[in-house]
Amino acid sequence: MDPARAAQIDIALRCCLLESYVFHFTTWFWFLILVLVPGTIRTSPPPPLDKGPVTLKPAYLLAPLLLVASLATSQPSPLRIGDATARAGAAVSGFIDIPAGADSGTRIPVSIIRGSAAGPTLALIAGTHGSEVAPIIALQRVRQSLDPAQIRGTLILVHIANMPSFLARTIYYSPIDHKNLNRVYPGKRDGSVSERIAEAITREVIDRSDYLVDIHSGDGNESLRPYTYWSKLGLDARTDSLGRMMALAWGNDHIVVDTDRPRDVKASVYTQNTAHLRGKPSITTEAGYLGVAAEDMVQRNVDGAFRLMRFLRMLPGEVQLVEHPVWLDRTAVLTSPGTGVWHPRVDRGTTVQRGTVIGELTDFFGNVVAQVRAPFAGEVLYVVGTPAMSKGEPVAMIGCAAEEKD
Repeated sequence: MDPARAAQIDIALRCCLLESYVFHFTTWFWFLILVLVPGTIRTSPPPPLDKGPVTLKPAYLLAPLLLVASLATSQPSPLRIGDATARAGAAVSGFIDIPAGADSGTRIPVSIIRGSAAGPTLALIAGTHGSEVAPIIALQRVRQSLDPAQIRGTLILVHIANMPSFLARTIYYSPIDHKNLNRVYPGKRDGSVSERIAEAITREVIDRSDYLVDIHSGDGNESLRPYTYWSKLGLDARTDSLGRMMALAWGNDHIVVDTDRPRDVKASVYTQNTAHLRGKPSITTEAGYLGVAAEDMVQRNVDGAFRLMRFLRMLPGEVQLVEHPVWLDRTAVLTSPGTGVWHPRVDRGTTVQRGTVIGELTDFFGNVVAQVRAPFAGEVLYVVGTPAMSKGEPVAMIGCAAEEKD
C-alpha cells in the first residue's frame, strides 16, 4: 500500500473515532467557564439576601445540563439487545426471541461486551448458514477472551443467526421455511421464520452498530479457501473506503471486489449489504470448509476479530493490514447443469486456466452426463466437495485478479 495513502486513511479513521469525544471536551470546557470562573457570568453584584428571591442567570441553569451531558458521553448508558442488557464495563449474554408466526419461532444467542470508555460499536455475526461452523466456534472464543475493561466501545456478537439451520445441520436453507437467510434482508416482522430472523437482526443489531462483519465459511458441502467480500457500491465514499480498510485489517489476502450488490435499502437482500446501505462500513468474510471446525480456520476468524478491533482502536496494540492483497474484481459462481452425483476435479485454491474441468456430473449409475469448465483463468475460491447435486446449485466459484484477465 502507498504509505501516503495509508497515512491519510489512518488520520481519517482517528478523526472518526475522536468525533465522539469532541462533545465531551466542549461540555467540560463550558462548565469550567460558566461555573468555576464567576466573573464570566455575573454582570452585577448579587442582590442582598433581604431584597427578595434570587433569580439565577441562564448560565447557572445551563451548566448542570452540560455536566450531565458530559457524564453521559464518558459513561455509556446500558445497551439492551433481546433480553441481554449490558452496562459499561460488563459482558452479558442472552437471546433475541423470534416468536412463532406463520411458522415456528426460534431464538438468536447474542453477547454484548461493553467497555467502560466510549467508542464505536462493532457487530460480528456468525451462523447465518447453520453448517458454517468455524465462525461459530470462533465467536465463542472471542466472548471468553475479552475483558470489558480492556476495550473502548461495544462489541455485539451474534453467535448463531440461524438456529433452525444449525440444529438441523442443513446447508444454505432453513429446514422450516426452506429460505436462505442471507437472501431475505431486511426481513419482515410478519414473514416466515427466516424473514423474521432477518428483521430482528436488522432492528436489534445492524441499526445499533457502527461497523459490521458477517462471518461465513464454507458450508457443509463447500471446500473453500479464505477470502473476503468488499462492497464498492459508489453510493457513499466513506462507507466504501472504510469497508476497504476493514477488509485489509481482517487479514484475508484474497478480497473480492463486489460492485453488483442491490442498492435499494428496502430490498438489501444480504446481511452485509443491509448495513452498507445504512451507511455502516461492513464486510463479509469467508474462512473454513466442509462444515468442520478446523483449528486453523477457527483461529483465523478469532485473529480477524481482534485485528479489526485494534484497527478500530477498540483494543490497544499495533494495527496490521494485509501487505499484498489480491483484489479479485472478476468472479463467477458456476452451477450444475443437472441433478446427479458430483465429482470435483480440482481443489480449493487451485489456479486454473480457461476451459479447465472443474468437475463432472454423473447420473446415479456413474455415467458422465456433463462437465463444468472454468469460464476464465483464475483461482478456485471454493468447490463443492460432496456428491449430492441438484440442478442449478453452485458447484464452484472462480476469482480473477485484474492483471490476470484473459
